[in-house]
Amino acid sequence: MKTDRKIRQLTLTGLLAALITLFTAYIVHIPVGVGGGYVHLGDSFIYLGAALLPWPYAMAAGAIGGGLADLLTAPMWAPATIIIKILIVIPFTSKGSGILNKRNLLAPLIAMVISIAGYYAAEVILYGKEAAFLVSVTTNTIQGIGSAAVFYIFGAALDKAGIKKLCK
Repeated sequence: MKTDRKIRQLTLTGLLAALITLFTAYIVHIPVGVGGGYVHLGDSFIYLGAALLPWPYAMAAGAIGGGLADLLTAPMWAPATIIIKILIVIPFTSKGSGILNKRNLLAPLIAMVISIAGYYAAEVILYGKEAAFLVSVTTNTIQGIGSAAVFYIFGAALDKAGIKKLCK
């Protein structure tokens, strides 16, 4: 039934928002620099959500989870994070029979570029033109690679378990 599917999607959205918050704010949370930035694995759960859920649900999970994590740890980043987490969902697709389809294999790299550009722009707005481009790109690249690796590992395991069928 359509109602059952919506309930499953809303439930998964809430679960993913909670996981994103935890893995961003507390689990593998490594502070970098002096501006309140940090490296985390929360984006890997945004990627999983984007591969499992239609865009509006995945965008909500990413915005809520990432925004809440920033409100708990580095509030000045929350507005930028909410926008960036919505945008990094766009390269992914929830269509298809598996999480790791052709589009979703490349999507974490595109999401990483969006994240790097978005957070650098936010740094310029927050701290002025003196924002350290190299530090920003380096830390966001490390985070992006780590999140992509976790996404590929979890995606392969969840595909093997046939989890995608439960989300439809």
